[in-house]
Amino acid sequence: MSAPTATPATLSEGRRASEPARREYLNLIGGKWLPSRTGKTFENRNPAKSQDLVGTFPDSGSEDVDAAVKAAARAFSSWRLVPAPRRAEFIFRAAEILRDRKEDLARVMTREMGKVLAETRGDVQEAIDMAYYIAAEGRRLFGATVPSELPDKFAMSVRQPLGVCGLITPWNFPMAIPSWKTFPALVAGNTVVLKPASDTPASAHHLIEVLVEAGVPEGVVNIVHGGGSTVGTPIVMHPDVKMISFTGSSDVGKVIAERSAKTLKRVSLELGGKNAQIVMEDADLDLALEGVLWGAFGTTGQRCTATSRLIVMREVHDEMVRRLADRASKLRLGDGLDPATEVGPLVNRAQRERVHSYTEIGKAEGAKLVAGGASATEGALGDGAFYKPTIFDQVKPSMRIAQEEIFGPVLSVITVSSMEEAIQVLNGTPFGLSSSIYTRDVNRAMRAIRDIEAGITYVNGPTIGAEVQLPFGGVKETGNGHREGGPTVIDAFTEWKSVYIDYSGRLQKAQIDR
Repeated sequence: MSAPTATPATLSEGRRASEPARREYLNLIGGKWLPSRTGKTFENRNPAKSQDLVGTFPDSGSEDVDAAVKAAARAFSSWRLVPAPRRAEFIFRAAEILRDRKEDLARVMTREMGKVLAETRGDVQEAIDMAYYIAAEGRRLFGATVPSELPDKFAMSVRQPLGVCGLITPWNFPMAIPSWKTFPALVAGNTVVLKPASDTPASAHHLIEVLVEAGVPEGVVNIVHGGGSTVGTPIVMHPDVKMISFTGSSDVGKVIAERSAKTLKRVSLELGGKNAQIVMEDADLDLALEGVLWGAFGTTGQRCTATSRLIVMREVHDEMVRRLADRASKLRLGDGLDPATEVGPLVNRAQRERVHSYTEIGKAEGAKLVAGGASATEGALGDGAFYKPTIFDQVKPSMRIAQEEIFGPVLSVITVSSMEEAIQVLNGTPFGLSSSIYTRDVNRAMRAIRDIEAGITYVNGPTIGAEVQLPFGGVKETGNGHREGGPTVIDAFTEWKSVYIDYSGRLQKAQIDR
């Protein structure tokens, strides 16, 4: 592949990623690093320090998308014929590079997204984990061999790649989520066009650079930077894109599904959540407190699995809320590169305003504000998109703050009187991604696992913390049935083919001959 000569500094050249340095990023199309054909660019700035310019990126359009799709389509004809174990070797090499550069990659991610360094290290580690896991799947792209109902006949099924896959990823896990999509797509034999979120384009870009360095052939991976309407929509509408994998809001996911239906594209959607943690009266309250603090305010609440509702039994409500409000008010906000920081900024100021609008909605609905509820502007915080960890008590299940995804550090506390009521409240939203119950009673835990409507259930753990070797996704408006992670992710990126080999030497008519 052509080297990105127009990018003056790369992580591999030893520059400390923590040092503010402007970099001019380019699209990767057909193995060449190219500016956008629009001639436009956009800036990527640190949400904790607006003067810190991470870099400039191509503000691309439909012509760039078309060129990338055509390059991916050309590369598919040869890439699909590379044996899957060999395809997987490229991903394994990428894992080794990511492992060696974990710290630098994490520091850039903190600068562009804001979350604390410990979390961005975890984001890179998740990409490493996914690479190792999916690389092993290159030798396990299992089909099924079954007995035929007729004599002298062999029956089996195999997997085949789809073609060009369009991958559209969000800003909250800017390296992990692109890895969830890109790595399995490649191991399955597809080629990809990746559109990362314009709020956090650098981390996904670095992931693609790692794949280039790992030796992935020209055109197999392509990245086109830009906005949803100018790049995302052309990818979805392009007739040569055979599959769309999207992570984002449910509203946008529905639009993508509708548009993709016109060409019968495969569509994998991982969408919103309104996740809840149940605390029973027999729970370890110290453990439950730590769980909800991490689940609600980790990543500044900007996770699709974030704990946005706390459903508490009446017997322990007062103590739980008192301790929770006290701890939340003491969480330290600041630059994610500062080791003392516990909560970083929101991704941008527009998101901060959106979060605050929900604070106003909660107060208007009659919920009781017990912590936070305002932007944090003291001292150095005034230059960033910071918002205080916010807790509402006396929330009714029907309130908007208990029904709608806020995607920020806002927690709604709902009081219940029985486990049956707790599960009814938990299930009473349009979403069904993650869930949690804290209890010492194994019988209650098992009933919760059975009755909760969610793709993920934790027992005595927060709603966040998925692992790559298990399926990730949800029910209802959280997705359309596909799963990321685990062995099931391969289903989204492959077609099944059934194969029958008749060696009887005569015409056999299956059920008719019986």
